[in-house]
Amino acid sequence: MSLSHTAAEYMLSDALLPDPSSSRAKGLRLELPSDRLLKFVTVGLPLLLVSLAFAREFSAGSQISCFSPTNFTGKQSAYTDTACWDSLIHHGFDAEGRAITKSLWALKAFPYSLLVVAVLMYLPYLLWRYAAAPALHCDLLFIIDELDKSYNRSVRLVQHMKKVQQASAEPEQFWEEYERARRERYFEFPLLERYLTCKQHAHALVFIYILRNLLLLLFLAATCLYLVFLHLNIFFQDEFSCSIKTGLLEAEPHIPSLIPCKLVFFSVFQLISLSVGSVYVLLIPVVIYNALQLCQWDKGLLSVYEMLPAFDLLSRRMLTCPLNDLNIILLFLRANISELTSFSRLNAVSALREATANKEDIDTVIDFMTLLAGLETTKPKHQ
Repeated sequence: MSLSHTAAEYMLSDALLPDPSSSRAKGLRLELPSDRLLKFVTVGLPLLLVSLAFAREFSAGSQISCFSPTNFTGKQSAYTDTACWDSLIHHGFDAEGRAITKSLWALKAFPYSLLVVAVLMYLPYLLWRYAAAPALHCDLLFIIDELDKSYNRSVRLVQHMKKVQQASAEPEQFWEEYERARRERYFEFPLLERYLTCKQHAHALVFIYILRNLLLLLFLAATCLYLVFLHLNIFFQDEFSCSIKTGLLEAEPHIPSLIPCKLVFFSVFQLISLSVGSVYVLLIPVVIYNALQLCQWDKGLLSVYEMLPAFDLLSRRMLTCPLNDLNIILLFLRANISELTSFSRLNAVSALREATANKEDIDTVIDFMTLLAGLETTKPKHQ
């Protein structure tokens, strides 16, 4: 055997991918990077700010300061602060002099409402995790494994072709047989292509993904409207008039009818609400973008695999509406590109193919590896 044939044999044996490790199943990412960022911000931001608010409350003590009369003792002043903080009702008068009351209880519930917001923002993630992630995990494992196997089949086919060509007494007969096999599609991978075609007609994953983004968009908009309501109705009133003439103190003549009070934590709650509202408003376009990216095909990944013989799902079948499970799977394949070992090798071959002067001689990875194996470069071109 000649030195060139020996070198070609070693080169093709090195081109085979190793068997996938068991850590592939654990390393798959079942969330897109943008979705993971949205989850951390939408859930983590209110939790962080609420923890800071509670820490300030525990360190600063009372959250209200009432201006009790000078004849009140220390215990009476403490009772006034406690009673006004428990009621949080502003007593005032309208333009016609009639007594009116306004509840400020939403200020007391504001930190807990942010906890509710964090739980609501976590619900879309739970929906995706339990309704879509298990099926997506199985799809990704199968497709990634089959794509790598398709690459290995192509390399083994080149090895076999090299041996057949070396043993063939008539090179022209070999190339005629090769062209006939290509025309009759003996090199295709029916299982993988049919599976991807089946996913093109399924809509379960895309429905759950759109529902997840719609829920997240709804919760973001509802939170922003809630914060706007607080600012317009409550967050501009840090002082109010409190009445403690209730119960046993209602008939006491020395107790004034109204006592002025000031909310100590008011500026902190204003800052928290502005921070949450502004960040959530900025995240709304991100959610809309995540949903709109399903309106177009991600053709970059499968176009590389079209170099494999007869793998032409992209050109023959990906012409329908992109709102289907196949498009979702392509997005997650892009996010798990590090687990797809064959992609980097085919991408390098694709780049070399683009730099080749006579591109008509390199139609698939079979042709490219055949040239590398030292076979005839004057073979008939595939039309």
